[in-house]
Amino acid sequence: MSANKKTSMKVEILGEAYVLRTEAAPEHTKAVAEYLDKAIRQILSGGTVIEANRAAILAALQITSELFLAREANGTLVGSMQGLSADVRRLLPPGKREGALI
Repeated sequence: MSANKKTSMKVEILGEAYVLRTEAAPEHTKAVAEYLDKAIRQILSGGTVIEANRAAILAALQITSELFLAREANGTLVGSMQGLSADVRRLLPPGKREGALI
């Protein structure tokens, strides 16, 4: 169980107020709600979707796609860093290779 304390926070999405209980910082929660609100509004402004609930689902799919792409990029970056670390470790004197944090 987390040691962080949950707090209640009010956010607004598409003009509707929501009270969220979260362990995240208020600034983070506000930024997330604003990002979602903006994504839904962009879909609604496109004119092809008029129902807010459908726009919310499409926004959720779009944001989830962004998350998956970011995770993939992060995995690629971690792999590259591990490869570079192994390359640098081989260049170190034998006595310093094992404990190297590179």
